[in-house]
Amino acid sequence: MTSPTVIVVHGTNSSSLWCAGLVRELTLRGVRSVALDLPGHGEEAFYPRSYQAPQDLGALATEPSPLAKFTIDDYVERVVDVVRRARRQGPVILAGASQGGITLSRVGNAVPELLDRVVYMAAYCCVDLPNLTAYLETPENSESLLHLVQAAIVADPAVLGVTRLNWRSADPAIFEGVRQCLAGDFTDEEVSRLLNRLEPDESATIPLADGRGRAETWGRIPRTYVRFTQDRLIPLALQDRFIAEADRLTPDNPTDVRSIDAPHVGPFDRPDLVDILAGLAQP
Repeated sequence: MTSPTVIVVHGTNSSSLWCAGLVRELTLRGVRSVALDLPGHGEEAFYPRSYQAPQDLGALATEPSPLAKFTIDDYVERVVDVVRRARRQGPVILAGASQGGITLSRVGNAVPELLDRVVYMAAYCCVDLPNLTAYLETPENSESLLHLVQAAIVADPAVLGVTRLNWRSADPAIFEGVRQCLAGDFTDEEVSRLLNRLEPDESATIPLADGRGRAETWGRIPRTYVRFTQDRLIPLALQDRFIAEADRLTPDNPTDVRSIDAPHVGPFDRPDLVDILAGLAQP
């Protein structure tokens, strides 16, 4: 049997760099893999002139962004194109992190026949509730430290059409908030590297888009959920809710549940996470 290709989808305000280490380590183990950039990210990323040093915070709050035009349909179209191309070589495993889980579920609805497995890596996996935003109001999300990261928002998403974060803020509270919410015990140097891999703009439509997996399509695909037990953005209770909801929807296709002792951003080249993906990719 032909070995699968692992395709990795990044989370919000980021790019394929988010999971580049995972792809590198999988490749070194002989696993064919690729991390793609969603529209408006990576090589297509937009960095406002006002984001550069010295920053113009007033202009940063108002400068228009080309990412405002992108919707979940654009994200799905990009991923489906890559899935179709990879499928010519054999089976496909589609993995995603964080907000990337919304795209995973929608791709699963669109082309379930092209996917041999979906893997959620501390990712949003909507089932009972319609979108990511709805899950932010649940009791299981009550211990999330997302608000510490949202303190870096510098513009009104409803006006600009994007969620714009100033990762280059000189405010030490922002730096520490990113560490607590996303990075756990990362050193100052590791947090700095993380901040310089993140992108200021993300389409504000994605958290509001219908992200529910449907039983008759997405629910047919074998799925794995990798719990990040130290995650302070998507608390473990919310990750477990995603798993429970999915299993109720598709009782004949239960979730394969794995766990690693990691914060939200991993890092994704951790041996325990690489072991899981490499094992799933065995023909």
